[in-house]
Amino acid sequence: MLFQMTKKLTTMLLTLTVLVTFSGVAMASTTINGAGATFPYPVYGQWAYLYNKETGVKLNYQSIGSGGGIKQITAKTVDFGASDAPLTSDKLDAEGLLQFPMIMGGVVPVVNIPGIKPGGIKLTASTLSDIFLGEITKWNDPKIAADNAGVKLPETAITVVHRADGSGTTWIFTNYLSKVSKSWQEKVGNAKSVKWPAGVGGKGNEGVAAYVQRIKGAIGYVEYAYALQNKLTYALLQNRGGSFVAPTSTAFQAAAASAEWSKAPGFYLVLTDQPGKESWPITGASFILVHKQQKDAATIKAVLDFFDWCYANGGPTAEKLHYVPMPQNVVDLVQAKWNQEIKVGGQPVWK
Repeated sequence: MLFQMTKKLTTMLLTLTVLVTFSGVAMASTTINGAGATFPYPVYGQWAYLYNKETGVKLNYQSIGSGGGIKQITAKTVDFGASDAPLTSDKLDAEGLLQFPMIMGGVVPVVNIPGIKPGGIKLTASTLSDIFLGEITKWNDPKIAADNAGVKLPETAITVVHRADGSGTTWIFTNYLSKVSKSWQEKVGNAKSVKWPAGVGGKGNEGVAAYVQRIKGAIGYVEYAYALQNKLTYALLQNRGGSFVAPTSTAFQAAAASAEWSKAPGFYLVLTDQPGKESWPITGASFILVHKQQKDAATIKAVLDFFDWCYANGGPTAEKLHYVPMPQNVVDLVQAKWNQEIKVGGQPVWK
């Protein structure tokens, strides 16, 4: 009995402390709800933690894949959706949505090959597409060996691991393969969910990473932060400039350097297979989706305040996780759109 009373008293004091610390019940209890892409989840999670410490506002983000995020924001069951596959202006207009880029990063092929360390194997665009088409089935295949002189490649069978859910990461990956392989474009194509010619499916970047870790001979694709966090072995990729490059912030930045966001209707821009000797070939942006016409000013203001804080303060955290923050000129373009297009009762919410 005494223990229960003490526990209740402690809980009451902790609650009171939170309320006082964040200057009011409204601030302390505010929760923003979002859902979608797994690609940016590592950095969104860190931003949410830091923002909550500073303001008391909580972010409830469901990492369910871009397809799920688009469905939920379209159905208005969340305050914002997140997708790595940008929507065209026509689709945005049809649903009354505003889209803006939040972060950039890289999708990387990860492998589980006995004796191979991170960066220890090179893959050309042609070889990568043939592996995922199921046409190269052993790691010692002559086509792989030709680009890896001196590397001891085992006769291990290749197991392709792909996403099982509708995924923006898949959209970025298949967009790249469609650009570099005519065979891939004709047989599979570019979408958030495709009919895979080979392999097994894992749910989310987390699921793909877990399968690659468990299966000897596996190859999959994940956002780079997942490769780092799970200590996965990544492959070097040959880019459009002919260089074999490693996935790094510098390589992602190089790919994003020529992006002309001001000329992209609805901020629709794809960063795969960009020119430059240092560019990582499978680079992409992740986008936020919100409705232009809002009913509750306080809720949408809380959403925009959070993303404003991320733009202004989230750069160092993003870079530690090997993401690329949006340049200030792009942030200015985004916030101008907030002011012009997000309204409650005909009045702008963001000024």
